[in-house]
Amino acid sequence: MGFIDSTILNLTEWACRKFQALTGRTNLWLAVQLTNLSIIVYFVWAAAYFISSDWPPRIFIGVFCAILLYALAQTVFKVPIESLESNAYRRVAKGFRNPRRVRDAPLRISFLTLSVLLLYPILLVYLNLHLGILILSYSLVVLTTAVLYLLACDPMAPCAGKVTEWLRGLVPARIAASEVPTE
Repeated sequence: MGFIDSTILNLTEWACRKFQALTGRTNLWLAVQLTNLSIIVYFVWAAAYFISSDWPPRIFIGVFCAILLYALAQTVFKVPIESLESNAYRRVAKGFRNPRRVRDAPLRISFLTLSVLLLYPILLVYLNLHLGILILSYSLVVLTTAVLYLLACDPMAPCAGKVTEWLRGLVPARIAASEVPTE
């Protein structure tokens, strides 16, 4: 399983470097965006469960979500992406690899295993019982797996993306074209 994890990690890093060369955005930026998406999916999942349950579970879900939102505000939402990226750039400039490559390997392997093994049972139950909440639950596992792989990658040096440069090249051309007097 370690070989599969290493292969997926290397492919993810290759894709992240292509993404950064194209857009100028790092794997850390992408990981934060996926984290935000998973938070939204989690709160949609909690709201769906909240609507379909009785009062005692509703109170528990409401209190738990409030505590979770407070904890997220104190941890995940507190650190700006720029500081995470600058730390990663400094580490890479010194020649160090990302410590998460080794440290988070058991966690990545566990979530990868869950992502693979739960796919068939989730689809089977969903197709037979039409429980949409299972798809939301499974998507949280897949999003967490993706975030773990993204966080273990090393970014390239800061660069402007090819798409950004291309769009900037279009803007002066359009301005110059609109200033040409027509007779």
